[in-house]
Amino acid sequence: MSKRTRQRKPAPSPKRGNGRWLLALLVALVISGALGFWITKKIASRRTSSRDASKSTASADIPKKQSDAEIFSAYAGSQTCRECHAPVFDLFTNSHHALAERPIDPKNDKRFFDPSHEIHHGTQTSFASFTNGPAQLRAASLEGGIKDFPLERVIGVAPLRQFLAPTHDGRFQVTELAVDPKRGDWFDMFGSEDRTPGEWGHWLGRGMNWNNMCAACHNTRVRKNYQDSSDRYSTTMAESTVSCEACHGPMKSHVTWQKEKHVNTPDPTLAHFNRDQVLDTCGSCHSRRAELTGNFQPGDKFFDHFALTIPDETDIYFADGQVHDEDYEFASFLGSKMHAAGVRCVDCHNPHSAKIKFPGNAICLQCHGAPVPPAPKIDEQTHTFHTAGKPGSQCVDCHMPQTTYMQRHARRDHGFTIPDPLLTKKFEIPNACNRCHTDHDADWALGFVEKWYGTKMDRFTRTRAEVIAEARTENSTSAKLLGILPQETNSYWRAVEVGLLRRWVAEPRVRSTLLASMENTNSLVRVTATRSLEPLASQGLQTNFRKQLTDNVRGVRVEAAWGLSANVDTNSLAGRELLESLENNADQPAGALQLGTFYFGRGENERALGYFERAVKWDSNSAPFHHALAVCLSVLGNSARAIEELKTACRLAPNDAEYFYKLGLALNETGNLKETVAALKRATEIDPQFARAWYNLGLGYSALQQPELALESLRRAESIDPNQAQYPYARATILARLGRNREARIAAERALELQPSFSDAANLLRTL
Repeated sequence: MSKRTRQRKPAPSPKRGNGRWLLALLVALVISGALGFWITKKIASRRTSSRDASKSTASADIPKKQSDAEIFSAYAGSQTCRECHAPVFDLFTNSHHALAERPIDPKNDKRFFDPSHEIHHGTQTSFASFTNGPAQLRAASLEGGIKDFPLERVIGVAPLRQFLAPTHDGRFQVTELAVDPKRGDWFDMFGSEDRTPGEWGHWLGRGMNWNNMCAACHNTRVRKNYQDSSDRYSTTMAESTVSCEACHGPMKSHVTWQKEKHVNTPDPTLAHFNRDQVLDTCGSCHSRRAELTGNFQPGDKFFDHFALTIPDETDIYFADGQVHDEDYEFASFLGSKMHAAGVRCVDCHNPHSAKIKFPGNAICLQCHGAPVPPAPKIDEQTHTFHTAGKPGSQCVDCHMPQTTYMQRHARRDHGFTIPDPLLTKKFEIPNACNRCHTDHDADWALGFVEKWYGTKMDRFTRTRAEVIAEARTENSTSAKLLGILPQETNSYWRAVEVGLLRRWVAEPRVRSTLLASMENTNSLVRVTATRSLEPLASQGLQTNFRKQLTDNVRGVRVEAAWGLSANVDTNSLAGRELLESLENNADQPAGALQLGTFYFGRGENERALGYFERAVKWDSNSAPFHHALAVCLSVLGNSARAIEELKTACRLAPNDAEYFYKLGLALNETGNLKETVAALKRATEIDPQFARAWYNLGLGYSALQQPELALESLRRAESIDPNQAQYPYARATILARLGRNREARIAAERALELQPSFSDAANLLRTL
């Protein structure tokens, strides 16, 4: 062997870094089944920040927090409304709002417990009874075995009712077993899922905790009062159930003024809400959203208190906006033509009974019959092509299809979408035609809609759905999204499209589009634009993000603060709001993950570790929690535990290539090359387009003295991502070691072509 050959640098081993193997990697965290605010946020590399940033003396004028007693002192209670407002109070009394939550009443509820019921659900058997004391449920406990749980309250009225059981530390848990008051039977609202004790989503788990999940929308002015240090609740409220003041706001001053004045003159104490404020009040409960404050009251802006879930790269919604998961009504309605035309909830619903104002098609024809501009005139006889009085003849049959949740609760979609069987054929997006005509396929339905409506079907809403559906696929590009944005007139859908562009945030045109969207007049667009640009917040966009810290909408400020979270001053307005939003969600595993991510990004790794461990403890079946914990453990030098956590993540998510890739890198830190190669190989099997996994697999094979397999793996990496100089350089080192100098020169020259400043490649080339 010549001296020159001996001096050549060996091929690099799989990427190593003294226990810091995950620091430069962005970790996508998709939390299934939780409403965590940063559901698609990432754990970024450790930044050199100091705790002193959170101790800055610079602080904004932040309002003093009120005590529960101070807040509740402004409330008068629903019964004070009856005397002056008897007609509307009578409508309210039997509404679903008035009965949203109440104590168990033998008169209304005893029939479901007496005689006792034996309920078989999945592998479990439970018993409901109402003998010798309160209603109770005998069911499997967290401690093992069977236990009697006293039931104190009812949540919901129809088409199903669930029950609340007090457990420990101020908690109430909502039963997964529900009753259908019409049929009179018990059933499991999760169907055949068979959730067992210890799971996050079991009725005794945090996923069914009333204090966090249900109380705020089934009662009035709820104060969750979670104590992070003791993991306890002291939940209180102004009034049990959804009372008059849940929608009208506190009325103590109004009641006092009326009693003192005894005159029918304008009351200066009354707040008069505009139509959008009323809509935001409805949306505060009728939406899938994350809490930012836990402190919404009527008259407030929705986006000052909530982060709304909208269509994204997941299947929470279908690409045309139809609901898929349990998404409620608010977001779909924001994306509808009805909302864009100025329609609001109270145009169709009586605000006191919550029922629709007119029966059948009359509710739609109040605008589409006359018509009332901009509503187009609809002739119900010729438009539906269905026999009057038969299914399909009602506007809602086609434009507000129903989806059943919790086994019995059918809810109408408020997106007012147009049935399009072509989207069903291309993207499996359901259409109302085949929801009803289940004995026919999409081609059959498409034939009829094209015959009846012709070119009207080729509309922008179809194009938008096609572009969004394609943007969700692996091999999509940003081009079509960028193409439809200039045509988009609906701010909700503009926000959706801006949110989907996050995948391509590094592209100059995407970046400029998102920066422009940060200035949009619509707050939801600004929220999603800020969120999409978050990966670049510390890469030259600090000025843009600092500007968002003073936005007039809290949701935007919180997003900007998250982007700058490594150094944001937590005594500033936005910094304090960010920390409050994180602390407000600290009682759920997703919230613990968020807090851990926050402190990890600020270099407070021991503090972050505690929150990551808490997330794993609270939901041990969620792979992303184990993954995040592994990241932190690795930084703290505990490679052995990090590997075990990654192995657990791989077991829980066996089809996630990223976890196997990270496991391979972690195993390499221990020098276990065989297991390293096995994990990286598995990553490439799951995702054959995973270039970095192929690259590291090639390095692993090289370390195992298997050069041909190494070269093949590196070629695969180059074919997938031909712009990475590391890949041909690694191949050049192996070829040089094998004495294949001509091939090595070509590979080294390719590396220098891609990266002219690549000194290692230049040095290698000089030796060949």
